Amino acid sequence: MGSLNVRNLPDVTHRALRIQAARHGRSMEAEVRAILDHALNETKNQGFGSMLAAIGRDFHGVELDIVRDKTPAEPATFE
Repeated sequence: MGSLNVRNLPDVTHRALRIQAARHGRSMEAEVRAILDHALNETKNQGFGSMLAAIGRDFHGVELDIVRDKTPAEPATFE
């Protein structure tokens, strides 16, 4: 497993990270791992419907002209 050192982190960012880690009950190192993992693997964790919705948002919405069939469904027969 790799490691990473982050230098010259602004004080305000360091402070916000410390507060967020405390809220989540994690160390700062664990919080950074969680943030990076979420940011880089977000699309892997999405469901198919979420991915389709994201594509629609990229095109500023998709308008579908679908008319719903309102006839009542027939009950199933098992004979």
